[in-house]
Formats: sequence, C-alpha cells, structure tokens
Amino acid sequence: MASKESQDSPSGSQDYAGHQFSLDGTSVDSPVTANDLLLGAYDPTRLHPLAQLGDQLDYLVLDDDKVSDLPGAGTAIPSRGWSDDLCYGTGTMYLGGLAVGGIWGVNEGARRPLAVSNARLRINSILNSVTRRGTFIGNSAGVLALVYNGVNSSIDSFRGKHDTAGSMAAGALTGALYKATAGVKPAFVAATLISGLAGIWSYVKKSV
Repeated sequence: MASKESQDSPSGSQDYAGHQFSLDGTSVDSPVTANDLLLGAYDPTRLHPLAQLGDQLDYLVLDDDKVSDLPGAGTAIPSRGWSDDLCYGTGTMYLGGLAVGGIWGVNEGARRPLAVSNARLRINSILNSVTRRGTFIGNSAGVLALVYNGVNSSIDSFRGKHDTAGSMAAGALTGALYKATAGVKPAFVAATLISGLAGIWSYVKKSV
C-alpha cells in the first residue's frame, strides 16, 4: 500500500514522518520562518536607499555658515552678507518696536481718564492704546531698519569695506528719507538722530 502511494506521487518521494520534502530533486530541510525574518536573517539596514552606496556618496558643500569676508565686517554679530543683515535686522527692529510700543500703550491706557470707573472700560482702553502704539512703533522701526540695512550694504559694497563712517552715512540717508515729506528741519533732525544711533551701534559691535 505504501509502495503504491509512493509510485502514484507525481513529483518524487515524500516523507511526512521526517518532515523532509522532495520535489523534482530539490530538498528543503530548513524552511525560512517568520522568526528568521524578524531575528536577523535579513538585515533591515540594507533596506535603506543609501545602504549600497558606501564611499560613492558625494556630499553637498553648503556655504550657509560662511561669514562675510568684507574688510571690517568681523564684529561681535557675525554676518553672512547683506541679505542676512536685511532679514535679521528688520525682524529684530520690528519685534523690538512692537514691544516698546506695547509698553507705551499699556502705560497710556492705564493712565487715561475715563468717564466711568469700570474694569472692562479700562481693559478696553489699554488694548486700544497697545494696538495703536505697538503697530506704529513696530512698523516705523521695521521700515527704518529695512532702508538702513539696504543703504548700508550698498555703501559697503561700493567702498569695499565696512566701518563706522559708512554706517553713519547710511543712518543719515535713512533718517533724511524717512522725514523727507515733513520738511527740511524734521529731515535734518531725523538724519542726525539716526546717524548718531548707527554710529553708536557700529562702535559697540566692534568693541565687544
């Protein structure tokens, strides 16, 4: 009976007792199980797209950390160029102006006399003053910083160096342009004030 079953097998011999299977001359003694897949038979790191590159990978060289090589540009606050000064300078002055204007608005709203002493009216007065003064100072400081950094970078590029004189000249042009529509005297006062502030700021950056 057993010999008859072995003869009727279409693909060779089958030994169910020894757990060995033979199919067309191919013997499978230790089949791959799920445990083999999970415990190290396959290295998961080889599935990464860069696993087979080895030393053939070419790294990108980025110049983002390269500071400006303009003479005199090496100060306490490193700069990577005119775009760096433009972005960071404008953003810093805008946020600083918002903070100063907000403090001014809180003080003004808290001191403003009201017809009826009411906490809700006082809070409303403070919020109105903060939004009015904060946006005014913030926008004005941001515009001044934007124009100043643009003019200062142009002067430095034209002269080939960065120094206090160039910063003061950029401040004077910025102040005069900012108050140009108010008349000669306000423009002169604004030019003198911003030029002095720019000179002080440039001196402090180099001294620290």
